[in-house]
Amino acid sequence: MPNFGGEYIEGMVGQPRFINPILAQTNDIDSDLSSIIYSSLLKLDSEGELVNDLTESYEISEDNLTYTFHIKKGVKWHSKKDLGDNKKELTVDDIIYTIQTIQNPEFNSSLRANWTGIRTEKIDDYTVQFILKNSYAPFLNNLTFGILPKHLWSLIKTNNFPLAEYNFRPVGSGPYMFKQLSKDKEGKIISIELEINNDYYSQKPFIKKLVFQFFQNEEDVILAFNRKEINGINYLSPDNKEMVINFENSNIHRLKIPRYFAIFFNQTKNKALSDKEVRLALSHGIDKNRLIQEVLNSEGSPSDSPIPAQLLGHNPNIKIYDYAQEHAKNTLDSAEWIDTDGDGIREKEDVKIEFTLVIPNQKELRETGELIQQMWKEIGVAVEIKEVSTETNELSDSYIKPREYEAILVAQILNYDPDPFAFWHSSQKKETGLNLSLYDNPEVDKILEEARQESNNETRAEKYKKFQELLIKDIPAIFLYSPNYLYVHGKSIRETDFNNIVIPSDRFNGIENWYMKTKRIWK
Repeated sequence: MPNFGGEYIEGMVGQPRFINPILAQTNDIDSDLSSIIYSSLLKLDSEGELVNDLTESYEISEDNLTYTFHIKKGVKWHSKKDLGDNKKELTVDDIIYTIQTIQNPEFNSSLRANWTGIRTEKIDDYTVQFILKNSYAPFLNNLTFGILPKHLWSLIKTNNFPLAEYNFRPVGSGPYMFKQLSKDKEGKIISIELEINNDYYSQKPFIKKLVFQFFQNEEDVILAFNRKEINGINYLSPDNKEMVINFENSNIHRLKIPRYFAIFFNQTKNKALSDKEVRLALSHGIDKNRLIQEVLNSEGSPSDSPIPAQLLGHNPNIKIYDYAQEHAKNTLDSAEWIDTDGDGIREKEDVKIEFTLVIPNQKELRETGELIQQMWKEIGVAVEIKEVSTETNELSDSYIKPREYEAILVAQILNYDPDPFAFWHSSQKKETGLNLSLYDNPEVDKILEEARQESNNETRAEKYKKFQELLIKDIPAIFLYSPNYLYVHGKSIRETDFNNIVIPSDRFNGIENWYMKTKRIWK
């Protein structure tokens, strides 16, 4: 049976920036650590189902507009002697403060879109209400963010919020609490150590100490794992899995995250791409299985739809544009896109099928782009690849928000109860939305509006199936693949079973059940 004790050390590539649940969404390291240190009203279990965390119980009004939450009493904030904190209690005031901070545009939280127009009211210290203007079936999924301690953060001015020390010495109410941080001579963070929160309101964790070590590259992480200097790797690239000694003898979790990579077309920027026959040919011109084999080292599955197979409403009967280069060529021939000047690029009325494909400068996406470039060249299409750094906000600020691209290759992530509205509704074509194809179909708009207000799952699922049929027929994007998220750790770590997660940090939901040592029971 499990016993208390042990130390788990996980290696990560990169650096923490904001161990703060309302700023952590753009950095996996921040999100990982925040998920362990902070508590939320609801969380996902190992099957991807929403369960109570800080919540004792909740009720939903008949009109689905008012959500009343009752939180657990006696939940204590992490006690930090250096802060003079005497085990203050978490109350509704902390929840309201956190939500108001998310809603305030001055704090630049990526969670803000989920809370626009939602009113929060305090009933008492342990009861809070959320009042929606319109029914929104997936609303409960918005309640998985970590809660901040008002008594600490409210003392910090808005402009100092991202600079506050609590971003690196966090105070939460989760199963583990911050203990110490180590830096090198250049000021880079080498490691962060967490210890058991003895005041945790749920099961006391078994593992005594968690240490997260930060590396400059994946090769160094793998080397440390092979030397048994660390117990786990937060993410292993598929093409590096052969570098892990005894890979098959380690615990390999192939996590199925509800995300897909796709190429989104901005038809307003390129006349050739506004021709549906061209987009049809481009769809038939991509060998997705080859991409998965060569780029993902077979660690992934093809994507053909905006709602992945494991999610509510996935339509298994939608039209699939299989790889068929001769058919792609014939399609272009029939549409009178012909290479008349012999330069290898098809044209029609002095318009050539050539465009720039913007991609984030990540190895797997670069290889994906280059392979697709070769495939499309064979059918008479010229593509220039434009790599954009992900270490700054350039991709978002210079390309995505102003829609300054002809085509772009990026990922989109959904919840297990999906709401494709932000990705495909015409109201989301503006820079604040995520409709990257600037897709506009009144029938689809109506379906998405109705679906997000439909509380019956079966009815909502049928609407999503119809939505997929219409979208796939219009071909505003080409769905490529959904990669496995490889999480690796040694055999000494037990009870780490999880099947469905939304984001990588969800693997730590239930970390209090992990253990490293066993205790023999004598009969």
